[in-house]
Amino acid sequence: MTPAARLRSVAALVAASAVLLAGCGAAGHGSTGTAVASGPTLTELATSDDLLADPREWTGEVVLEAAEQPVEPVVADAQPQLPATVTDTQGTEVTVTDVSRVLALDLYGTLSRTVFELGLGENVVGRDTSSTFPEILDLPEVTSNGHELTAEAILELAPTVILTDTTLGPWDVVLQMRDAGIPVVVMDPHRSTENADDLTRAVAAALGVPEAGEQLAERTQAQIDATVAEVAALAPTADDEKLRVVFLYVRGQSGVYYMFGDGSGADSLIEALGAVDVAGEIGWKGMRPVNDEGLVAAQPDVVLMMSKGLESVGGVDGLLERLPAIAQTPAGQSRRILAMPDSQVLAFGPSTTGVLDALARGLYAPGSLG
Repeated sequence: MTPAARLRSVAALVAASAVLLAGCGAAGHGSTGTAVASGPTLTELATSDDLLADPREWTGEVVLEAAEQPVEPVVADAQPQLPATVTDTQGTEVTVTDVSRVLALDLYGTLSRTVFELGLGENVVGRDTSSTFPEILDLPEVTSNGHELTAEAILELAPTVILTDTTLGPWDVVLQMRDAGIPVVVMDPHRSTENADDLTRAVAAALGVPEAGEQLAERTQAQIDATVAEVAALAPTADDEKLRVVFLYVRGQSGVYYMFGDGSGADSLIEALGAVDVAGEIGWKGMRPVNDEGLVAAQPDVVLMMSKGLESVGGVDGLLERLPAIAQTPAGQSRRILAMPDSQVLAFGPSTTGVLDALARGLYAPGSLG
């Protein structure tokens, strides 16, 4: 299987699990709720008392979300150059002649946010359930049962173009939209800090605004690079002192327990946080079902996961009950579970900096979350 096919397979598994899906505060306080990451900048945290001398000091789960970042279009009045003909990630040539009614749909809300940042937000007519930034919230949802595309809801909005990827299903709905004569451009489902700029350019090319796409790609990458540098000032520099982190994808109602490794996007996120991706370290590729041996071998200091996943097993106690191998790791023994909303943690794209900022606070200065 080629790397591209392997990534599509991983994304399809994520989407299939998500379709089946119909807490606590700052570490060590034993309170409940979700903390919004805000307050001092990361640069200020680097010299504050909230920065832990040893990031393994904190115990107890942290559930947080990135602070809202307002949409800041790179151009005030986008002027699409149409028709735009592109070859999508599946090798299909698609010609877009009208971008007046856009649907941009994926598991993480990345595509819709990108369209807004390109200056075409007023052209968007609907949203997926993961697109929750304020500027899009008033638009109707076209997904149901978590992340399932609804053909009737899509057709009712009469889109002139649909941007999507393989993280949403059922795929028959996508084919039905093509049969109805709607141009559908399938984007790369892989999300990481390395391909945020390429994804941005692909969206922009499909909508006939390549210049705006280049501007947004450069801005996004510059912001990511700056935030990664700020995070590096918080993280330990010695290899043996770096946090060992594993990303678990959990859906308790469906009995879905996966560990994300190389090529999943989680590896890119963990490395950008100045931590060690232990799944990749033990040779874990893509997204695979958890087994006790692999989890114990990984010996993570922290388990990173989606907050809905943590909720689906009844919190940390439920997680330890269903995956008892976690109790044989430093993460389980100290209940170091860091959770973030599903719509944020692996979104990447224009929202990457906010995600990195929030997770860095949770890992290295949880006391700053209040």
